Amino acid sequence: MADAELRQRKAAAPPESPTPKTKSKHKSRRTDDADDYTPWLDILRVLSFLFVASCGLSYVISGGESFFWGMKNKPQYLRVDWWKAQLSGPIYLTEKELLAYDGSDPQKPLYLAINGTIYDVSNGRRMYGPGGSYNVFAGRDAARGFVTGCFAEDQTADLRGLEEMFLPVDDPEVDKYFTTAEMERMRGEEMAAAKERAFEALNHWVKFFANSKKYHRVGFVKREEGWLEKLPRRELCAQAQKGRQTRKRKET
Repeated sequence: MADAELRQRKAAAPPESPTPKTKSKHKSRRTDDADDYTPWLDILRVLSFLFVASCGLSYVISGGESFFWGMKNKPQYLRVDWWKAQLSGPIYLTEKELLAYDGSDPQKPLYLAINGTIYDVSNGRRMYGPGGSYNVFAGRDAARGFVTGCFAEDQTADLRGLEEMFLPVDDPEVDKYFTTAEMERMRGEEMAAAKERAFEALNHWVKFFANSKKYHRVGFVKREEGWLEKLPRRELCAQAQKGRQTRKRKET
């Protein structure tokens, strides 16, 4: 009987349950944390990360020139006008139409052409614009002048006879020491070498503009078929003629 009464008392007694008190404490802590939370610290962290990332990206893209996108010569893919040119496609201008972009109108871009390819050189307006030292090239395809250095005389794309500036000057007093066969062979070698030098001299400037981060290609010069044959043959300008060397005398 005593055992039965003891079991009944235990069953009737309410079980101790500390769980509600524990949950109440946890709930209270979470409520306090929620009341203390502010988003400004997270916003500051995000902004700081974006600032540091922007500085690093600017430094990499500018080749170490600037941390803050203050590049003087922005790469082509960061220029609005370059993207416009890519989306609209290349332009085709006649030589007469190209003259309208010589820098005399500040509202228009500044163009020049070399070997038939047109480049926007608006970023070099101090050099190619009115009063600039290379303004003679603006609005023109003066490929010949790039090689000869005769800026005023050779504002043309006619390259015929350009290799002559790299040929030695004939001198009867020197040439008499060579046989006819030797002269024929030597002149053939000299001509081949002169054409190679003329090509390299022009190609230097072609690559300069093609690889420039400051200027970009916008189109091509439009010419009628057979345009070159319709032009009179040009004489080598005085400056280029003066730079020619004499042929060396044959050693006896």
